[in-house]
Amino acid sequence: MTSFLPRRPRLRPRWRKRLAPLLTTPLMPLAVVIFGGASGYRLTEGWDWGDCFWQVAITLTTVGYGDQAITSPAGRWVTVLMLLGGIVVVQQTLQWLLSLQETGYFQRRRRWQRMQELQRMRNHVIVCGYGRIGREIAAQLSAEGIAVLVIETDPGRITAARNRHLEVLNGDATLDETLQEAGIKQCRSLVAALPNNAANLYVVLSARGLCSSCRLIARADSGEAERKLRQAGADSVVSPYIAGGRIMAATALRPLALNFLDLLAGSNCEVEEFQLVNNPNLAHEVIGRSLIDLDLGRRSGGALVLAIHGVEGLVANPSGHTTLAPGQRLVVMGSPKQLEALEGLLGAALESSSAVQG
Repeated sequence: MTSFLPRRPRLRPRWRKRLAPLLTTPLMPLAVVIFGGASGYRLTEGWDWGDCFWQVAITLTTVGYGDQAITSPAGRWVTVLMLLGGIVVVQQTLQWLLSLQETGYFQRRRRWQRMQELQRMRNHVIVCGYGRIGREIAAQLSAEGIAVLVIETDPGRITAARNRHLEVLNGDATLDETLQEAGIKQCRSLVAALPNNAANLYVVLSARGLCSSCRLIARADSGEAERKLRQAGADSVVSPYIAGGRIMAATALRPLALNFLDLLAGSNCEVEEFQLVNNPNLAHEVIGRSLIDLDLGRRSGGALVLAIHGVEGLVANPSGHTTLAPGQRLVVMGSPKQLEALEGLLGAALESSSAVQG
């Protein structure tokens, strides 16, 4: 009985697709010679498979240890045929391996493996540029135990970063492809520390277009560059010259207050930011309640809310009547145990947390 139903297309197994490229290389003829010779010795001499493959190896390599004697005429014919075929196949295999080296196959393979390793990174910080500022940023982050990925094109700086055991991506940070390889969608933040304002602007534009939730910090050398970087999507813009001048002036006037975070270093205190969710329905037990009502300090064992940043700006030393609102960022000081307890108290209201100083 003839069926009029259309036939389902036969799908090729995955292993066939993976082995298909090997069929066009000399490796397949080489495998035929090896297994054919071993099978010939197995049939003519009656050796076990280990001795058969050993005889094939010493025959193709022309070593000829002579520890096994071929007694039958058929076995000698196997040797002759294997030598004739092996000379051609081995030569073709060597030429093929040399061609791979010349075409850069192994370099491309290593680069592909490197890209796979980088794409597995999570919650890391991308530092674009490893100059004097980028080097200091990477050092501070590494000291805090935060994974750092450096994007650089200068060979000397790449070597310097790798000598400090940092992950390095050799590429142009202004290109979308480079930022995607660096894991822009999986990182916690990106720092544009290139020496050129225009380059940092391109980095911010590309990064913001690829990931709207990524925190972007950029370097600027002027007030105009700072304004444009903020318009492009930078969350924070830092001018090394302006910041350096302010720090030096403040050091002369208020050294103790300025070095407050430095005094925390080496102690058991840390300052951490807690980002609240934007949806109040996800955390009705926290959102809309005051600090005195939540009693976070006592319940966490002593964590202190230093400031709250929200729509109305920064509120330093908030009172107990301050009400938590969606999207606010809490700056809290405490020991690691206290901060961990506070994170548990915030629960579903917490979107993310990041250390300011350890």
